[in-house]
Amino acid sequence: MVTVNVYNQNGEKIGEEKLPSYIFDIEVNPDLLHQTIVTQMANSRCPIAHTKTRAEVRGGGRKPWRQKGTGRARHGSIRSPIWKGGGVTFGPRKEKVFTKKINKKMKKKALFMALSSKVKDNELILLDDLKLEKPKAKIMEDIIKNIKTKILNIDINKKTIRKKCEFLIALPKKDINVIKASENIPYIDTIPVDSLNVLDVLKYKYLLMPKEAITLIEKVYYKNKLKDKKGMSNSPKLKA
Repeated sequence: MVTVNVYNQNGEKIGEEKLPSYIFDIEVNPDLLHQTIVTQMANSRCPIAHTKTRAEVRGGGRKPWRQKGTGRARHGSIRSPIWKGGGVTFGPRKEKVFTKKINKKMKKKALFMALSSKVKDNELILLDDLKLEKPKAKIMEDIIKNIKTKILNIDINKKTIRKKCEFLIALPKKDINVIKASENIPYIDTIPVDSLNVLDVLKYKYLLMPKEAITLIEKVYYKNKLKDKKGMSNSPKLKA
């Protein structure tokens, strides 16, 4: 079991929480993480570049000029690729498929590796609870300010370039106040716990979540394959 500190919204330590080692303490395989990220990015790719061939461009129904006697080169259609406004040879097409496949077990294990890397790098911030009375960005910024100064020991007065992707808040249930308060803050994003993925977890520097999200992660992503043998033997059998 891995033990991490639990803080409140003011950045004060109030206790500790034990995390399951089969999710938050596994060896990281960079090759598997890379394969999963490439697959996810390829599957989310939407090809929009599309050129027309000589069969699709407009015009060119008749021969531009007669075959012989004009002194000019022979041409059969103005839709030829060598003409201005003609078709494009070997241009990009929307029909190209970029999707890749990956096993569910590999995808799930890669997610556990990403979560484990956050714990090992001290980039997982566990809060006792995360609640906002109003959907105000100022309230959310104050919470992040407390986390930076008291937990991460970051000097907020120092003039540094603010990263766009800094905090990812994993919510165990839909919270409109937290979601709306984070929309206008460029370095904060929210995601449901049941939608966690490798790309988003590694894209953001810190992963912030309430401690009740740990139970939901176990319930959603980890399924114990060990079955009760007694239950299996007592199960009714179908007769032919």
